[in-house]
Amino acid sequence: MSISLTGRSFLTLKDFSADEIRTFLSRAHEVKQEPRNGKPRSRFAGKNLALLFEKRSTRTRCAFETAFGEEGGNSVFLSTADIHLGAKETLEDTARVFGRMFDGIQYRGFGQQIAETFAKYSGVPVYNGLTNSYHPTQVLADFMTIEDRLGILRGLNLCYVGDGRNNVAVSLAIGCAKLGINLTIASPQELRPSRGLLDDVEQSAAKTDAKIRYTSDVGDGVNGANVLYTDVWTSMGEESEVEHRKEILTKYQVNAGLMEQTGKPDTIFLHCLPAVRGQEVTANVIDGPQSAVWDQAENRKHSIKALMLETMF
Repeated sequence: MSISLTGRSFLTLKDFSADEIRTFLSRAHEVKQEPRNGKPRSRFAGKNLALLFEKRSTRTRCAFETAFGEEGGNSVFLSTADIHLGAKETLEDTARVFGRMFDGIQYRGFGQQIAETFAKYSGVPVYNGLTNSYHPTQVLADFMTIEDRLGILRGLNLCYVGDGRNNVAVSLAIGCAKLGINLTIASPQELRPSRGLLDDVEQSAAKTDAKIRYTSDVGDGVNGANVLYTDVWTSMGEESEVEHRKEILTKYQVNAGLMEQTGKPDTIFLHCLPAVRGQEVTANVIDGPQSAVWDQAENRKHSIKALMLETMF
């Protein structure tokens, strides 16, 4: 039975079932292969996409613009310097105006509530390109990359090392629990997510037999991992915490020795980028043969195109 996702916003993986997430992933693998047949497609012709950015972006902006543009769509980049985002005009009014002019809205910024307000009042699909709370489009690309490299998701062991409460770690926990992926988050106790999130994740994991656990022992955490994942130690908006993060996260650096502790020579390394070589990861890992980060970056485009194709039509 086919699943219709038309008109749905993509704000957090919490809102989607395992089958719905699998629908996005299956479509993503399909669209990645389409250029090989040499036939141009114009599925977004006549459609307009708003790209609203409060935070800087490389992969998210490029993925949305190229995915939409190569299919004949028109995207409009808007920063907070360009429009009245919550200043002089309410968010609700901006959302209503956007809904009259655009077929979809991408929001990348600080507050999850801003994305939710746009989804509530615009009447068109809203895509969360990153908020302080969640980064769901990244996790779609992550899962797609793991399937590309390892062929499966369910039953795999993924270890995330570093800041266990940031938007990527939280979104991975939600997605892994829903798809039956075993996840270990190795992080300092003070950087673990909220009890409320843990309760949600545990409920999903109980339905799929996924094992979701947290540990401060990085060596124990990576043992048996098929996938080792990390992110920058300090996210955008947390610059005042740089020195403290270096102090508490130094032992969580992904280096050649930590990769060996997985006990699996075919373990792949992932990083959502940008990366700070010499901090959360060493150059010989991110640039080495086990790294899949460049496939992961490319897959942002394919998974985002699939997401828009499934929800705009």
